[in-house]
Formats: sequence, C-alpha cells, structure tokens
Amino acid sequence: MSSIELTSSQKTILTALINLHRETEDAVKGEDIAAEVDRNPGTIRNQMQSLKALQLVEGVPGPKGGYKPTANAYEALDVDQMDEPAAVPLLHNGEPVDTANVGEIDLSSVHHPDLCRAEIHVQGSVRAFHEGDEVRVGPTPLSKLVIDGTVDGKDDTDNILILRIDDMRAPAETPEH
Repeated sequence: MSSIELTSSQKTILTALINLHRETEDAVKGEDIAAEVDRNPGTIRNQMQSLKALQLVEGVPGPKGGYKPTANAYEALDVDQMDEPAAVPLLHNGEPVDTANVGEIDLSSVHHPDLCRAEIHVQGSVRAFHEGDEVRVGPTPLSKLVIDGTVDGKDDTDNILILRIDDMRAPAETPEH
C-alpha cells in the first residue's frame, strides 16, 4: 500500500481508535474516541467517513457497533500489529499501567549524562502522563534494561513519552539469553 498522508487530526483519531481497540478487542464507539481525544462526537463521525474512504477504518453496525481499525490503519501509522507483543512493564508514579505496553525505547545523548533523555514509544494512550510524573520502564525482555525517569514532555499524537533519565540499569536481573 502506498503511504497515505494523514492530517494531525486524522492521526490523533486513528491512534486513539487503535489504542481503545487494543484494550477491548471490540468495536469502539465514536463517543469513546471523542472523549479520548477531547473532541466533539460529530467531528469524530465526520473524520471517520474520510478514514473509511481511505480504507483505514471499518464501521460496525448495530447496538454494539462502532469502528474498528483495518490492517491498513496500523500500516499508515507505522504501528506493528503484533498478536502477542512482549510485555515491557510501565509504571506511572509507582503504579503499573495495564492499558499500555512499551513498543520502543530511543536513547539520546547517552554520552552526556546531564542531557540524557529517553523517548518511550507507548502502545496505548499517554494522556494520563504529565510533566514531572515519575516513570519506570522495564525490565525489557532480553537485556533486562530498566529506566527510571521523570516525564519531560509527551507527544499525544504519536504516543511518545520523553523522559529525563534518573537511573538506568542493565541487566537489572539475570538475562535470558
């Protein structure tokens, strides 16, 4: 499939749909998407029509109906659609986050400890996270990396947390490989 240029509004809505669908595995109501992205349900319905035309969303009729992302939606957002992704624990202010999983960790400026940041790509919503919140990521499946950090910023559209790293250990326990 050729790459589709989505508006930031379409990306935000499609990302919210994918996140909500992952939690329930059922069709997601437009009202739930509207609440997640803080938009009017009418706006969501209008956007869903254009996303349906792009074959990124399918409508599910009936009382338990709503919207489901298509395989093309995952591809358009460059999100891996894994059956059973490895679980990488995510703690928010000391509490486990059951509705999210860490998909990727990008480290920047590791050679300069005062500027060391981690971009945590989350599969699930990052809306509950705020600047100054404490976050622990890991241990990761193979290297057993654990990162403790403080939220320095976030990108709700792409589900990315930017952490100021307070501590980083690997392996935090005995590796499996």
